[in-house]
Amino acid sequence: MTGEHRLDGATGVRPAAEKAALSLTVVSAATALVLIVFTIPLTTMSATSRMLAMGPSGEAWLLSAMPLGAATGLLGAAALGDDHGRRLVFLWGLGVMAAASVLGAVATTSLVLIVARIVQGLGGAAVMACGLGLVGRIYPEGRARATAAGVWAAGLGAGVAIGPILASCLTGLGGWTASYWANAILSAGLLVAGHVLLPPSEPRRPQPADWLGTILLMAGLAMFMAALTEMRFGIARPTVILLLAGGLAVLGAFAVVELRHPRPILELHLFRSPAFSGATIAAFASGAGVLALMSLVPTMMMRAMQATALDASLVLTAWSATSVVTALGARWLPETLTPRVLLVGGLIACGVAQMLLFGRSPDGSALLLLPGLFLAGAANGVLNAALGRQAVATVPADRVAMGSGANNTARYLGSAIGITVGAVLMAHGADVDGVDGLLSGWNEATLITTGFSLLGAITVAVARDG
Repeated sequence: MTGEHRLDGATGVRPAAEKAALSLTVVSAATALVLIVFTIPLTTMSATSRMLAMGPSGEAWLLSAMPLGAATGLLGAAALGDDHGRRLVFLWGLGVMAAASVLGAVATTSLVLIVARIVQGLGGAAVMACGLGLVGRIYPEGRARATAAGVWAAGLGAGVAIGPILASCLTGLGGWTASYWANAILSAGLLVAGHVLLPPSEPRRPQPADWLGTILLMAGLAMFMAALTEMRFGIARPTVILLLAGGLAVLGAFAVVELRHPRPILELHLFRSPAFSGATIAAFASGAGVLALMSLVPTMMMRAMQATALDASLVLTAWSATSVVTALGARWLPETLTPRVLLVGGLIACGVAQMLLFGRSPDGSALLLLPGLFLAGAANGVLNAALGRQAVATVPADRVAMGSGANNTARYLGSAIGITVGAVLMAHGADVDGVDGLLSGWNEATLITTGFSLLGAITVAVARDG
């Protein structure tokens, strides 16, 4: 036997397989950490707002800051990973997350904390885009790739499950800054582990960097997402209109640049492929649908059902923990189930689960949420596994980080839109009619996010190979 395939006499483990498993563990743990960072404000907002004297606008920006950083940085980070080495960019992402977490922990004003959250999103973008690209390189094809995609997807669910509970406990022990210190330590630890365990980057030939495209994309998405955030305080405000118009104009310029650049950060011609388009649409629908509604569950429970932050976090694990289990179990699904079938079926099941959360009342039991949360978790786990696999399978081998970046950009954009719409409806309802109005807004948000899930399923279903 060659050294790569021989059995180690002491452990009985194939060294190559063991190295791959350790690399996958680092990538999945880092992915989970990005989602842990993402969920911090869900259960620490009250304490943070009180200590930093945040108003409604500051709270809105704090919720949107990390998605803004992540969505604007994903494709740029993916391009850097494809051209300069995914391992290098992945490790830089962890370093940026660590530094930004320290900045957040020492912040004394809301502006500094919001900037720190945006930078955390940029670091998380590098981890998400290049992490999945590394998985695609470590497990290039077949059943092993499907299994690895399931493990990576389980990291998404694990982060959402652990994050709110961890933040609630740490806030009780050391105040709102404790979560930021913990994330700085975890990011630094994973940076060291990744430096030791991840495979070395492949040799790269110098490529012309698409800096103009990167800048235009970041500026366009930043303006667009800033408009969504400002919509919480009125859709027809001049600021919102100017930001939307400017964002669309800049994104149009981005499309022109991408069509002309020899090495664009986003290959627009890939959207001619039904498989790539379907995966991107499904990711957007997943973000705007089930992910957005699940992100609003803690707010609804704490403000309408008088639940504590920890209780709301524990109830939410019915969704997030279930998604971990089903993402891992997706590897045992029959191979006759095509990725399109899994995407369509997952989105439809998510839509059904979302409707089970419709019609809440202030005196209703949290137990009534569990059927919908369990079904949403089961469907979302399968959906995440299928999306992770398709994101790297529908692009050329040397652009897998771009495929991951496009998929996660669509997911973050979708979640930003869905969360913003839901938050606006709930806040407006609460202003008009207190708790009853907030729950009325929740019901409207449930219908709209369900619509995103089902429209996504229909779109993917009709996208046939030509």
